[in-house]
Amino acid sequence: MTHGPIPFVCANLQERCYLLKIFDISLPISPDLPVWPGDPPVVLERVRTRSEGSASNDSRIGCSVHSGTHVDAPLHFIDQGASVEHLPLDILVGPAAVIEVPDADIITQDILETQPLPAETKRLLIKTRNSALWQDAKQAFNPDFVALDSQAARWVVDRGIRLIGVDYLSVQLFNDKDPTTHRVLLEAGVVILEGLDLRAVKPGNYQLICLPIKLLGSDGAPARTILIEE
Repeated sequence: MTHGPIPFVCANLQERCYLLKIFDISLPISPDLPVWPGDPPVVLERVRTRSEGSASNDSRIGCSVHSGTHVDAPLHFIDQGASVEHLPLDILVGPAAVIEVPDADIITQDILETQPLPAETKRLLIKTRNSALWQDAKQAFNPDFVALDSQAARWVVDRGIRLIGVDYLSVQLFNDKDPTTHRVLLEAGVVILEGLDLRAVKPGNYQLICLPIKLLGSDGAPARTILIEE
């Protein structure tokens, strides 16, 4: 799997060519993928093969909708909340800022307030020491991951940010059994994007494209997610 940027050449309407760097920040979904404790492991298996006489190769997948790189819909923690097919596409696609807090154990309001974010930031991705964990393709779930506390979640809402992305499987600390962080964000309509692989991405401004699978009535969905840097 390639973790660096993918060069892509395109031209604008004035026929001036420029180089785009495309970063695939999605985790590969396979049985080796770590999952949240209590969630079913990923099953990806071939059910028909041409080598055994079938006309085609066909596979099946089984997993939690919160596997790998995925979005949380309000329904995840709010009983009458919107399900994933109602998440607004105009929030899932557009300019995004990436910040890096390599020494943090908890992402707090004080940490976020010191970051040089553009005033118009609506989509924020946070790179932490979590990203290095994805170097091991067969790692076990690590409960000691970096995430936001509830005050940081309130800061995100108050700042007018509409999408928050983190580089492990939850926006909330593992030992924080009170779901306040999730609820503060989801009740305000903030899209939560979890399980990002930001190893190859430097802090800066990008274009985000996040396309969750359109699962009707679901509280979340895996999402192929990329960043584009001109």
